[in-house]
Amino acid sequence: MKKIIVTGGAGFIASHIVDKYISLGHKVAIIDNLSTGQRKNINKKAKFYKADIRNLDLMERIFKREKPSIVNHHAAVAEVVKSLKNPIPTFESNILGTVNVLISLAKYGSKGKKKIIFSSTGGAIYGEPEKIPADENTNVSPLSPYGLSKFLGEECIKFYAKTHNLEYLIFRYPNVYGPRQNPKGEAGVVAIFAGLIKGGKIPTIFGDGTKARDYVYIDDIVKANETGLSKAKNEIINIGWGEKISDQMIFNEIAKNLNFSEKPIYAPYRKGEVYQIAISAKKAKKLLNWKPKIALQEGIKLTVKSIK
Repeated sequence: MKKIIVTGGAGFIASHIVDKYISLGHKVAIIDNLSTGQRKNINKKAKFYKADIRNLDLMERIFKREKPSIVNHHAAVAEVVKSLKNPIPTFESNILGTVNVLISLAKYGSKGKKKIIFSSTGGAIYGEPEKIPADENTNVSPLSPYGLSKFLGEECIKFYAKTHNLEYLIFRYPNVYGPRQNPKGEAGVVAIFAGLIKGGKIPTIFGDGTKARDYVYIDDIVKANETGLSKAKNEIINIGWGEKISDQMIFNEIAKNLNFSEKPIYAPYRKGEVYQIAISAKKAKKLLNWKPKIALQEGIKLTVKSIK
């Protein structure tokens, strides 16, 4: 049994990870300020702290009480367009907040080995790579303050790991989708499109429909975070299918599931968004024996079903 703090544990991705950790018998504490996370996502067997990672004093008090051996750090501002309009909240949460978590883990984590598992981003960090799918050696070239903030968060983790004898595992995620994703957020096109169609509204595609991402279903992401508890030390690892899925393909698949016959609305591309990206998970296969299992058609069916 490990003692684990999960930041952002009331949010879409991290709440599923909390559920898995608890089912495996680990003791879990959640830190979330509920700005985007929801109380209904909080596992009843987890200890919950309503707190903001930007508050160092509060972080230190929680870590001193919990003494975790592992922190799974998912709390972040994860919206590209919002970060372009006003980058400060994104930088404060994703850089300063990450440093506060690192300081607290180094100072008050359990005796012995301490590890941080960090959710970073593939698409927003690699920008517009020449070679797709991008691997971990691809040049970092963020197009938005969000992508930059995640890369700088990674650099802070590497620095504190070196200076404070921490272990780290950085996951660079693709587009993650599945139940509990907020259909009213900026990120999460599957949930947004499904939520709009179910509400009788026509979704908007920014661009001509050819903009493409790599999509991985939540259960596959959880599996990587489960394996990462005991495997892979001081590594950056991509999580993805390595396949480009266009906005139009996502729309068509959701429309098919919901018997929706209208065409989407097309609007201009939004500045800062990557045009096309997919990320290679060969390293994840090698180090974690991880590869995605849930195909897009099945994942979309499960997601659509979950949205009220």
